[in-house]
Amino acid sequence: MALSPRPSLALVALVALVALVAPPARGWPREAPTATLAVENGGQWGHWGDPEFCPGRAFASGFQLKVEPHKGFFGDDTGLNGVRLLCGAAGEATSSEGPRGAWSRPESCPPGQHLVAFRLRVEEPRGLWDDTAANAMAAICSRGSLLEGRGGPQGTWGNWSAPCPPGAGVCGLRTRLEPPQRGGDDTGLNDVELYCCS
Repeated sequence: MALSPRPSLALVALVALVALVAPPARGWPREAPTATLAVENGGQWGHWGDPEFCPGRAFASGFQLKVEPHKGFFGDDTGLNGVRLLCGAAGEATSSEGPRGAWSRPESCPPGQHLVAFRLRVEEPRGLWDDTAANAMAAICSRGSLLEGRGGPQGTWGNWSAPCPPGAGVCGLRTRLEPPQRGGDDTGLNDVELYCCS
């Protein structure tokens, strides 16, 4: 019976190198969330993007907002255009994102805490006037610290979402975004859902 040839040293070195540079384990699986956090005042326009989760099974310990500055009476304001979860050293997670605005400074929980609830500042539909829908987001950390993002000025704060279950933390999100309307009234980001994992 013939023996199979031994692998060459070059092949062994290549396999070891691939193992070293292989990407780290993915984040939370889609079936991981134990709860979905939602608010009642989200905007009505647009479509939900894909859920995105913190890499490395990390919890979100902060967030950033992508906001278009107020453009004045004759401008078409969109307010909030994106939400980015900050997942510590593991990285970040972002769902649908509009094209306007710039990312604000990070808002972060104190060390050892993670996000557990949120609320949105949303402008109600204005009929023939310029609509902006969602303008800002705030969050509560696991030991009660409050974070408020630097969003647009329009709208009013809604009620807080339910908190994550005990022992769980925010691990992902999805956002509802209206695409550019090509000359119509743009609103950008309309609504947010956060996911809790444990």
